[in-house]
Amino acid sequence: MVGAVLVHDGRIIGEGYHHHYGEAHAEVHCIRSVPEKDRSLISKSILYVSLEPCAHYGKTPPCTDLIIEKKIPRVVIGCRDPFIEVDGKGIEKLNAAGVEVLVGVLETECKAINKRFITNHTKRRPYIILKWAETADGKIAAADSSRIFISNLYSNRIVHKWRSQESSVLIGTNTALCDNPSLNLRYWEGTNPLRLIIDKNLRLPSSLKIFDHTQPTIIFNYLKQESNKNLIYCKLNENEELINNIIDNLYELKIQSVIVEGGNQLLQSFIDSGQWDEARVIVNQEMSIGLGISAPELKQAEIIDREELASDTISYFAFKA
Repeated sequence: MVGAVLVHDGRIIGEGYHHHYGEAHAEVHCIRSVPEKDRSLISKSILYVSLEPCAHYGKTPPCTDLIIEKKIPRVVIGCRDPFIEVDGKGIEKLNAAGVEVLVGVLETECKAINKRFITNHTKRRPYIILKWAETADGKIAAADSSRIFISNLYSNRIVHKWRSQESSVLIGTNTALCDNPSLNLRYWEGTNPLRLIIDKNLRLPSSLKIFDHTQPTIIFNYLKQESNKNLIYCKLNENEELINNIIDNLYELKIQSVIVEGGNQLLQSFIDSGQWDEARVIVNQEMSIGLGISAPELKQAEIIDREELASDTISYFAFKA
């Protein structure tokens, strides 16, 4: 998610952003957007870009070459690109060509916009968001594991918005059995996330909604490796710790983000492993059930935001090492 703005004497003459993976980058769209009457000003302007311009041939030519070709004298960069093919090389190439480069302007904000991409390249894993809903007395399900509708209609819509923003959504075997979720977008527009299901011994019945072939689905298991239309069986290594094994596979599959919507056991496993970035906890302040399955115990967490939606309070936490 990259944006670029070209400015001459305090006036914006061009702007652009990276629309889709594999297509022209922000700098290209920005320069192309400059109207004919202002083309002569490009070589006298400052280019502001949120992420370091690339210096390699990938899906598109290097943006640094275009910047140098257009004789843009100064480039202001929000943050360096941690991708190994870039990572400082774009800055070096611009400096070598005589371009004045300033790096680190609004760096925190620029990194926040690309937190999924940056986490993927610096930590070699997807950006991981934990999500659950709990009652006012700290329960996420009834004592018999039966499903309870805890969050209200407003929060449900927000959850579907969250799904639309992430590459994938992960649940465990028990959640699939007890809740029979669709894990799609019914209350928000966008692209359905990749469904990720942990079913170690392949005991889930094919009648469940996750097997309806309506969206790509990966079943993590210990028994087979197989692909059938939108359904992929990914065989895990039984000798490797489960959470690390899944994370390693997601990285190899180039999945940049995952929202974990499983039950207590799966969520607690991520928390205990320290392998998470955000937690979003919905508490229905008007519901208490007494006996039931307790919510996960969040550790190494720092609250960053909170909002009220009728009966629900949504708390947002960031991992704190």
